[in-house]
Amino acid sequence: DRLLRTADGDKEREAVLAAVERAAPRVSGRVVLSVREHVRNRAGESAGQPRVFVNREARGWVADDTRPALADADRERVMAVLDAETRRRLPSPGRLLIDPDVLDVALPLSGRAASAGLGVLPRGSVSPVEGELLRFFTYWRQASRSTDLDLSALVLDEEYATVTWLSYTALTDVEGRHSGDITDAPDGASEFIDLRLGAVRGTYIVPQVHVYSGEGFDEVAEGFFGYMLREGEQRGRPFEPRTVRMKSDLRGAGRVALPLAFRRDAEGRWHAHWLHLYLRGAPSANRVEGHRVTIAVVMRALLGRSYLTVRHLVALMRESGTATALWDGRTLPEAPVTFIGLERPEGLAPGSRVFTPENLRDLLPA
Repeated sequence: DRLLRTADGDKEREAVLAAVERAAPRVSGRVVLSVREHVRNRAGESAGQPRVFVNREARGWVADDTRPALADADRERVMAVLDAETRRRLPSPGRLLIDPDVLDVALPLSGRAASAGLGVLPRGSVSPVEGELLRFFTYWRQASRSTDLDLSALVLDEEYATVTWLSYTALTDVEGRHSGDITDAPDGASEFIDLRLGAVRGTYIVPQVHVYSGEGFDEVAEGFFGYMLREGEQRGRPFEPRTVRMKSDLRGAGRVALPLAFRRDAEGRWHAHWLHLYLRGAPSANRVEGHRVTIAVVMRALLGRSYLTVRHLVALMRESGTATALWDGRTLPEAPVTFIGLERPEGLAPGSRVFTPENLRDLLPA
């Protein structure tokens, strides 16, 4: 990137591009894909946008991106080289059967792109949200000190300006309601927020967990965040297991946790965007009111980034002649296939190979 930006004329730029072509076969597949994702995000529209850095502990911070954009011709050439190298390394999977819901799952390119838990996807993944009532929740149990974790939700418009929020300081709004504040959890405690998606006035919903006082996320005995979807006045326990879509451990450096965000598209459909991010925050008294500006900047940077997903690898395999089909959720072929989906379906033919989020790293070329 830097060498292309500082090249003195066409001759130097051509030397850099030729070096990329020579080096690509000698580096790991993960490096090839990581550089491909980087270059993909260096178009002209990225110039001047905020840039988010995330370390191995999922701690994030934002900086202005002062780099000029890469020339389109250079970007296209580098991406073509990297795609050809990836295509060369990908195995021949035979017949490929794909669950459409897995296509927008981000490739796990970093050391820690996701937290442990149930139904958790890598950072950058997008998944559909279907239901009338969205409930997200946090649970924690302190280890040795009185600990107050606060669940909040920030609602932003399409320009990332604040519309409203729900927290222990604002328990109700037209969008939904907060269960109330709990300030001590020696035996475990939970807070939850209900939102009627049809009533939400904004474009983005950003759930967050704040350490108000006591132990941090890396210190509590237990801590997790999750969400569930219900239809209308569906009855059941507050955390009905069959309605839970995701539960993620809260283990990170920072005093503000941003597990994911929800976005409404132009057709009115909601999607979950997986973040797995922690902000530094303050030592105590963290509240949504105090972090909403920073969180809006982080959202603009993260949701504006283009991630490489399963869709990218599937397209490369298809270009190489692999027979691919989208699974209808019901019918399975009698012959063995390579299946890529969110979970293994019952009834696959013996000898089939299966890739789910749990072993998605195995799909990456070596």
